[in-house]
Amino acid sequence: MNPLSFEVKLGDMIRFSLRCARDHNFDSWFQSNKAFETLDKANMLSCPVCGDSDVKKNVMTPRVQSSTAASELENKPDFSKALSSKAKVMREFRNFIISNYENVGTDFTSEVRAMHDGEIPRRSVFGDATMEDAVELLDEGIPVAPLPGPDTSKTN
Repeated sequence: MNPLSFEVKLGDMIRFSLRCARDHNFDSWFQSNKAFETLDKANMLSCPVCGDSDVKKNVMTPRVQSSTAASELENKPDFSKALSSKAKVMREFRNFIISNYENVGTDFTSEVRAMHDGEIPRRSVFGDATMEDAVELLDEGIPVAPLPGPDTSKTN
């Protein structure tokens, strides 16, 4: 079954919603529908998640903007102030955690696991963990979350 697909043009490019045979969804940009078909026939498309080259287009709805919708967009408020405010709150929250919690560094995973298992007293900590470690902790029922905002303690 060939799914329907609608083109979404941005300048001279088209964005397609794609799916691999392993059911990973992703978007990609092409010069045209013909360019997509050429790359597909040459087996030059692959899923960025798993590398599968069996890639098909997803069903997409077209983005059609009426002249009324365009004029409504012109009258919408500027969201840059709201985004700036949200960034400020995230920065303040990050600073609160850094100022009030104990930094256990690379021992974070073992520390929170030991606290969860009752091996050591509970306390408020933060530290470093890989994404894999964080997922394992969550799978074990240990609530963890990344600190919001950029890490300003490390510079390039």
